[in-house]
Amino acid sequence: MKIFYFAPILILFFSCTGKKPDANKKEDNAIKREIVVTELQTIIDSVNLEGAILIYDLEGDIYYSNDFERSKNGKLPASTFKIPNSIIALETGTVENDSTLFKWNGEKRSLKNWEQDLIFRDAFHFSCVPCYQEVARSIGVKNMTEYLDKLEYGNMKVDSTNIDLFWLEGESQISQFQQVDFLKRFYQSELPISKRTETIMKRMMVMEDNDDYKLSGKTGWSIRNGNNNGWFVGYVEHQNKTYFFATNVEPNKDFDMNLFPRIRKDATYKALEQMRIIK
Repeated sequence: MKIFYFAPILILFFSCTGKKPDANKKEDNAIKREIVVTELQTIIDSVNLEGAILIYDLEGDIYYSNDFERSKNGKLPASTFKIPNSIIALETGTVENDSTLFKWNGEKRSLKNWEQDLIFRDAFHFSCVPCYQEVARSIGVKNMTEYLDKLEYGNMKVDSTNIDLFWLEGESQISQFQQVDFLKRFYQSELPISKRTETIMKRMMVMEDNDDYKLSGKTGWSIRNGNNNGWFVGYVEHQNKTYFFATNVEPNKDFDMNLFPRIRKDATYKALEQMRIIK
């Protein structure tokens, strides 16, 4: 009888003592995976911006940021949407390849480098909004919605009234964490797309390739209700390691907006240098 009396107690003792270390371990791992780097905030402050820089070490499975809460807030994707827009265009056959020509109709455009015939690759690098609006209209609401669901790209609000604007204005949102997750799945060939599309996109996205590192990515800028929203997202391949980044910033009062396109990139480069990812 004593054996049966003590057996449940022993089982309870070992099950209880076994759970506590596991729970603590999970909590410790969660803390280690998100590391606040105050120097990143210093970089943002030094250029008169507000915002967050999120960096993800793929091999270490660690996130670094000056502001994790902000990094989880959704924003309009702006021209960073040219990454999924290009993927969908290639997958649907809307665009044949990165050499597909977009003819300029001669109408006045916001930027001088948009006022010319552009191949798809250059339209991406020059961030030609009219070119990509044409692409989005050709893709159509049905295909765009279906592919965005398959790609699990943020929370886009697409309908017939905004098919060529939803990434620049309206209620569409994506967070910095979601940007990194999408790029990570793309980089690791986990998106439901063809190898051909992936190869073309990885070639198109390269911004810098030198002896030290290769950086691929896309900038973005939207203005909603007078508020400027600036992006720089991408990944760096350096010494057999890969780091993903998503910077989202907005200018402080009295900021010189002529500097905004350059400063959001400069801040990101400084952050990557601070983390010793690039030199």
